[in-house]
Amino acid sequence: MNKNEYTTPVSLRKIQITDAFWKNEMELVREEIIPYQWDALNDQVEGAEPSFCMRNFKVAGKQNEERKEQGESFEEPQYTFRGFQALPEDMDHLEDKFYGFVFQDSDFYKWVEAVAYSLTQHPDPELEKRADDAIDIVCAAQQEDGYLDTYYIINGKDKIFSNLRDHHELYCFGHLTEGAVAYYEATGKDKLLKAAMRFADYIANYFGPGEGKCKGYPGHEIAEMALVRLYEVTGEKKYLDLSYFFVNERGKRPYYYDSEDHPEKIEKGHEEDLRYFYHQAHVPVREQDEVTGHAVRGVYLYSGMTDLARIYEDQELYAACEKLWDNMISQKMYITGGIGATHLGEAFSYRYDLPNDTAYAETCAAIGLVFWARRMLQIRPEARYADAMERALYNGVLSGMALDGKSFFYVNPLEVTPEACHFDERKFHVKPVRQKWFGCACCPPNLARLLSSIGSYAYTEKEDTLYIHLYMGSTVQKEVKGETAEISVSSGYPWNGDVRVQVKGTGHPFTIAMRIPEWCGEYQVQGTEGADTLEKDGYLYVTKVWKEEDSLSLHFPMEVHVFEADSRVREDIGKVAVMRGPVVYCLEEVDNGKDLHLLSLDVKAEPEVREREIAGTTVEGITLSGYRQEPVYMDGRGLYRVVKEIKKTPVQLQFVPYYAWANRGENEMRVWVKRADS
Repeated sequence: MNKNEYTTPVSLRKIQITDAFWKNEMELVREEIIPYQWDALNDQVEGAEPSFCMRNFKVAGKQNEERKEQGESFEEPQYTFRGFQALPEDMDHLEDKFYGFVFQDSDFYKWVEAVAYSLTQHPDPELEKRADDAIDIVCAAQQEDGYLDTYYIINGKDKIFSNLRDHHELYCFGHLTEGAVAYYEATGKDKLLKAAMRFADYIANYFGPGEGKCKGYPGHEIAEMALVRLYEVTGEKKYLDLSYFFVNERGKRPYYYDSEDHPEKIEKGHEEDLRYFYHQAHVPVREQDEVTGHAVRGVYLYSGMTDLARIYEDQELYAACEKLWDNMISQKMYITGGIGATHLGEAFSYRYDLPNDTAYAETCAAIGLVFWARRMLQIRPEARYADAMERALYNGVLSGMALDGKSFFYVNPLEVTPEACHFDERKFHVKPVRQKWFGCACCPPNLARLLSSIGSYAYTEKEDTLYIHLYMGSTVQKEVKGETAEISVSSGYPWNGDVRVQVKGTGHPFTIAMRIPEWCGEYQVQGTEGADTLEKDGYLYVTKVWKEEDSLSLHFPMEVHVFEADSRVREDIGKVAVMRGPVVYCLEEVDNGKDLHLLSLDVKAEPEVREREIAGTTVEGITLSGYRQEPVYMDGRGLYRVVKEIKKTPVQLQFVPYYAWANRGENEMRVWVKRADS
C-alpha cells in the first residue's frame, strides 16, 4: 500500500452528468423508480404485495407518543417471534403490530438515499419536501436512547440484538446511515444524520472489545462500510473503530452466532457446516482467500474491509482484499459481471462453477461489485478494477431494469427457456420477463441509489490528479491550488469509442489520468503536445499547465470480439460469447426463432454493426454469420438413434445487448452460443 496513490471520489455536487445514455437511466430513476417506490412504501400500489414500511414507522412513532403520555404506567411490548416476514391475518383489520420483513425499514433508507443523489443532479423542491416529511415520520419512531429499528420497537425491545445472524438490525442501521449521509451531503439537512449518529452511539456503547460489551457482528453486512462513511462525514473516530471491530471479530472462534438462541440447534459434529460460509464467518477475514456465501453480503463486507484497509493502512487486511478480488474475477464472475452462481443461499458456488440457465447473479450483487471496485480504485488506481466495474455496470447491473424503468429482474441468468422457468422447480427463481416489484424489494431501490450517484464512480481524485474511470458525458470541477478547473467529457459510449476531454484550466499544472479499457486494442490520442505523458497500470497520465480551452481526444476502436471461457468452466465448453466495447451481447428468440440451442456461430465471420430499436430505445445490434442445425425428430420411435450426419443451414444471427433482453415479451435468450467448429 502506498498512501501517495490514494484517491477519493469526487463530490456529486461538483459533477453534472450530461451523457445521453446515463442521463436517460438517471431520469428513469427520477421519473419511475422513486415515485413508484414511494407508493410501494405506503402500500398504494394496486396488486403489489404490501410493504408496510412507512406504516411501521408510524406505529412506532405512535407508540412513542403513548409512552410519553402514560409515563411509568406504559406497558412495554414483550417480544414475540412472528417469523422472518410477519403478515396480517386480515388485511382489512390491521393492528398496531409490525408487518413485513424484519429488514423492512431499510426500504425507506434506500429510497431516501436515491432521492438525495437525484437532487444533486435535478433539484426538485416537491420531492425534497416529501423526503423531509418522511424523515420526520422516521425520526419520530426513534427511542430516547437512540435505538431505531421498528421490528423490535413494536415487537418488544427486550430481545434487541438477540439474533444478529438473522434479524438485520445492523443491516437496517447501515442503510439508515448511508441514506442519512447522502441526504445531508445533498441538501445540508442533518435531521436524519443526527438520528443515524444517535443510533450509532447506541450501537458503539453496546458492541466492542471492552469488558461487558457484546462481541457480535452483523449477519447481513453493510454497517461496516456505512460506519466508515459516517466517520468520514463527522470525524468521530469511534464510528471507524466500531467498523474495525466488526470486521476483526468476524470468523473468530467460538463462533458468536452459536451463542444466540436460534430456532435450529447445532448438532454435535456439524460445527463446521456451510452456514458459517454463508455469512463469510467461517474463518477470520484476514485468512479468507475465496469469495464464499451469500454474494451480496460478501461484496458488502469486502467493500468495508477495503475502506478500513485504506484508512488504517492495514497491509494484512488489504492483502486479503486483493486475494478475494482476484478469486472472484478469475474464477467466480460471469462474463456479464454477474456474481453469485447458485440460488441456494443466493451464493457464490465452487470455483469455475458458472451455470448459465440456473444462474442467480442477483442485481444487488453486481451493484455490490461496483461498490467494491470503486473502493479498490481508491487505494490503487489500476484499470483492472475499473474494467470490472464497467463490465458490471453495462451488463449485470443494467439488465436488472427494463428499458422503460418500470419492471425489474432480481435474478439475471445468461440463458433462459421460458418453459423451464414455469415447469422446472430448479429454475423457478429465473424469470423470463421482468417483474413489476418484489416482496423482498432490495434490487430496484439499490439500482436507484447506484444510478443516481453514477458520477461518483466515474471519477476519483487526489490533490494533483483527476482520474477518469468511466467515460460518460459530464462536467467536473477540480480544485487546483485554491482555484477551480472545469473538465468536460463528451462521449458516444457505449456505442462509440470517441472521447473528448475539454479543460478550462487555472494556470496551474495538474494531471488527468484516463483509463485505457481492457477491451481496447491500439488506441489513439491527440492533444498531448507540450504535456508530460505516462502510461501506467492501464491509465494514460497527461500532465501540463492547462489553458482556457485545452482539449484531449481519444479513440478506442470498438471492435466486435468473440470470447471463449476457461476450460474449467464446464458449462461453456464449445461455446462463445460476443462483446463490443463494454457491452455483452445475446441472442433472443424474437430475432432468431425458437430453439436457440440449435444455433452455432462462425467465429471467423465478419460482423455487421447497425443501429436498431428495441422497445423504443436505440441500441447497436450485431449480425454475425452462423448455422442452424436441422432438428432431429424421432416421430414416436423413441428418443435416440445412431448418429447420422448433422445438417446445418447458414443463417444470420442477430445479437442484441444483454441488458436489453426481455423487453419484447417472453422468449428464449442465451449469451453463450455454440461455436460452429466445435
